Amino acid sequence: MKRYKVALKGVAAILLTFLAVRFAHAAEPVSFAAPDGGRVYGDVYRAGAPAKAAILLFHQAGSNRGEYSSIAPRLAGLGYNVLAIDQRAGGNLWGRRNETVDRRGGESASYAEVLPDLEGGLAFAENTWPGTRVIVWGSSYSASLVFFLAARHPNSIIGVLSFSPGEYFPGVSVVEQVAKVSSPVFITSAPTPDEIAAAKHLADAVPGRARTLFVPEHGVHGAATLREDSNGAGADQIWQAVEHFLAGLPDAPRASTATP
Repeated sequence: MKRYKVALKGVAAILLTFLAVRFAHAAEPVSFAAPDGGRVYGDVYRAGAPAKAAILLFHQAGSNRGEYSSIAPRLAGLGYNVLAIDQRAGGNLWGRRNETVDRRGGESASYAEVLPDLEGGLAFAENTWPGTRVIVWGSSYSASLVFFLAARHPNSIIGVLSFSPGEYFPGVSVVEQVAKVSSPVFITSAPTPDEIAAAKHLADAVPGRARTLFVPEHGVHGAATLREDSNGAGADQIWQAVEHFLAGLPDAPRASTATP
């Protein structure tokens, strides 16, 4: 009988450990208002201990927060609070629907109309985690939009990660916004001539020397390059570069004299 009780306790301990690991960084659905009144939907992943910073994850065209379903929990496990949103320009990749687009009637907006969603995400993070350091992270078209956000908020943002950026907005210069960013910048792309050239064009505009341009041996477009199911041959190498960049970020935003 005693052995039976001990065995039961052992099974219970294993089960509790499994459940703790399984749900430690589970997605928590949230919503918030963008500055223009639009409603934005997303998921929060919380660090298991006092967080190092908050990371805001923005997806690529035709996509949704499901792009980060395997990326966000890993970042939370590294000690970051994470917000991944469905932007108003997106779609139904990754086996899930873009809730923000759906609730706006199902019609995706233009890329240039998305900036209020990013602004709302920053405000949500600062209200949810007062005093937090904020890192912004974009994929494809949002990899360019994060430079607009960082240029506008030099006193809030300590780092920018940009996956496959480019001049995606006719009549609006991304490189001009990059030149106004005061925080350290990490830029990467797929290892194709066009993507490498677009990434280098923007990286060259980052002020000072606080920039990392990483061209992987194997990669795909956007932040999906960190997903094993999209880039099995190269995801690990890119994760190493990302984690190295995150570890070197400052404790507070750098002062800026730029005028967005």
